[in-house]
Amino acid sequence: MLVSNHAGALPPDAVMIGKAIRDEHPHPRPLHMTVEHFFKGYPGFSALLPKIGCVPAHPANVHRLLYDEGGLVLVFPEGRKGTEKLVKDRYRVRRFGRGGFVEAAMRGQARIVPVCVVGAEEAAPVFARSRLLQRATGLLYFPLTPTFPWLGPLGMLGYLPAKFRIRFLEPIDTTAMGPDPAEDKALVQSVAQEVRARIQENLEEMVSRRRSVWLG
Repeated sequence: MLVSNHAGALPPDAVMIGKAIRDEHPHPRPLHMTVEHFFKGYPGFSALLPKIGCVPAHPANVHRLLYDEGGLVLVFPEGRKGTEKLVKDRYRVRRFGRGGFVEAAMRGQARIVPVCVVGAEEAAPVFARSRLLQRATGLLYFPLTPTFPWLGPLGMLGYLPAKFRIRFLEPIDTTAMGPDPAEDKALVQSVAQEVRARIQENLEEMVSRRRSVWLG
């Protein structure tokens, strides 16, 4: 299981992680990405998402992919909170909820690989959110970006040419945590906090070493 930080109005991080695995990994594998259920309510998304390897973020789906199929699953524990981050809060990792991804990895007998992505926050920055337009459109939030809503719906795809850097950290082996580790809520929370802390620490280092947003 890959666990990554998450950001951007229409986040490009999942696509870039998938591209890195396809192009750079010595043994590339299909990548399945979990997405929040609210996407099913948007016209076109419900048909498009399964075709690009996305599955609803439900424990049964994750368990099937990890345990039954031995697949590679990408999760974003920040969820929607990550995509709502404003530019002033970039690279500050939000809370990882109740550790559901850890429980899923434990039950699926999978290793957790923390992933750090630098670049998405500048490629699709959110300068503000409009509550008025949120209520008018029915969206969960309405981001204001350099290209959206000024260029219409296509403005959501108007990514800026930021340089991406992706770092895959040492995996955490959940199979070495004893019998039924998913039932130990304290252990689940401890692992979730450790994963978040590792990602945050490495993000800060990567950003501090970056010479330029555009050149890397």
